[in-house]
Amino acid sequence: MSAATRRAPVWLLGLTNTLFGMYGGILVIAVPQLLSARHVPEVTIAAMTAAAISPGFWTFLVSPVLDVRFSRRWYSVVTALLSAVLLALALTNLEHLALVEIFLVAGFFFANLYQSALGGWLSSIITAKEEHSLSVWVTIANISGGGAMAMMTGEIVQRLSATAAALVLAVVVLLPTVIFCWMPAPGPDRRLASESFPQFFADVISLLKRREILIAIVLFIAPASTFSLVNILGGLGNDFHTSSHFVGLVGGAGVVIAGIAGCLMFPLVDRLLPVRYLYLVIGVVGSIFTLLLLALPRAPWAFAAALIGENVFQSLSITASTAITFATIGRGNAFAATTYCLMVSAFNVANTYMLVVDGWGYAWRGVAGSYLVDACASLLACLLLSLLLLHIRPRSQQAVVQ
Repeated sequence: MSAATRRAPVWLLGLTNTLFGMYGGILVIAVPQLLSARHVPEVTIAAMTAAAISPGFWTFLVSPVLDVRFSRRWYSVVTALLSAVLLALALTNLEHLALVEIFLVAGFFFANLYQSALGGWLSSIITAKEEHSLSVWVTIANISGGGAMAMMTGEIVQRLSATAAALVLAVVVLLPTVIFCWMPAPGPDRRLASESFPQFFADVISLLKRREILIAIVLFIAPASTFSLVNILGGLGNDFHTSSHFVGLVGGAGVVIAGIAGCLMFPLVDRLLPVRYLYLVIGVVGSIFTLLLLALPRAPWAFAAALIGENVFQSLSITASTAITFATIGRGNAFAATTYCLMVSAFNVANTYMLVVDGWGYAWRGVAGSYLVDACASLLACLLLSLLLLHIRPRSQQAVVQ
């Protein structure tokens, strides 16, 4: 009871994920801008960014180590420190592209491990009733952290020397870890860390045998509710006859506000349906919104409506997916961090290949093609997945009766 009274409130627990959001904002938006200012070719920047975010797919291969030997608090602290140091090294070597790429890939690898260790830790100190509320604040932290650093990094780099700017940004990224002082840390599994790697495949197989994990992976890998359009709309300002200043304003402050609004909508709708069905409903309603965008002219206000609206639905979808993840982990899961990392990786797979599919749509019929392809893929996936869930539900109910 005393540990519970010393624990930070749920909203503050969720804000510990701000580190990951800030790292993502620097990686995807700020660093490409800094490299572009140094006249690095766009093709090179795109390749470097793709490599830098690749740990989102493969970090789960080493994630079992987070569930053994040391506490998840220990892993969270160490991975946070390593990611901040590597970020500082990348920002002080912007003239050396090979070093920048190495440091950013390694840094985001540890940032992903941080998010997974933190997710496993958080799942062990909250109650089942707090899962949905925590999901809201974890997503708010991710979105607001990314937006804040996307807007702040350029100013900091311009006003300070390279070394000073790198140190300031590294310290800022680490600030959310101060909350750890008000978070209890349950004791770790006492196996040696080296045992986790020989047992990795057995651990993964045991996880995949659980029906709830299989269902969650299928939901996340399918393009049901990714709203990947937000990742390409920011580069289509010319199609809407918008200025770079307007694109920056909408893509910065507008997206952050829209993202937070989408997260805060989740508590208003999460009691209407079980969270898996709600995840699909969000995909259906969002896809209908995307189809309605076809009727809008290619004007600046339509660009703002599309980017902000898609961000509202994406943040709502991410919040729902996080709620599914925490529910899947459950209480007392020995592989909580591994499971969290596996779920995040599955969601990243769909988010990435849909970016390619939306690009094909744009090559086919411009902005309208992207709208059509994205919405139709989502609607088809939601239909098939809803049939799957309805098929599974009677069987599970029959098993309970027997």
